[in-house]
Amino acid sequence: QVQVQESGGGLVQAGGSLRLSCAASGRTFSGYAMGWFRRAPGKEREFVAAISRRIGTTSYADSVKGRFTISRIISRINAKNTVYLQMTSLEPEDTAVYYCAASALTDGASPYEKEYDYWGQGTQVTVSS
Repeated sequence: QVQVQESGGGLVQAGGSLRLSCAASGRTFSGYAMGWFRRAPGKEREFVAAISRRIGTTSYADSVKGRFTISRIISRINAKNTVYLQMTSLEPEDTAVYYCAASALTDGASPYEKEYDYWGQGTQVTVSS
């Protein structure tokens, strides 16, 4: 059974920073390709950042490039796969529910929702002006 769980959301002032964490468990130590997506109020869910399964290649949405950083740790002991999203210089436009996703379908840092088959429940990030 694969489980994906986010944590670390909250309220922050514009210009501040937050770090989101996501743990995915249930597969071998080689892990998953992982991605972050977000849904702002009244908008469709959109891609934020992703990291590939093996060599750690990353990709970012243009709106967060230079401000957000995705990284990961894979435990060979318990097969726990943890990915982080470090968010800096936050803007009110970054307010959204942030979702973590894991992919057993692709090895790459995919920006496409359809390539992710396991999703977390989401964590709220609110940036005040």
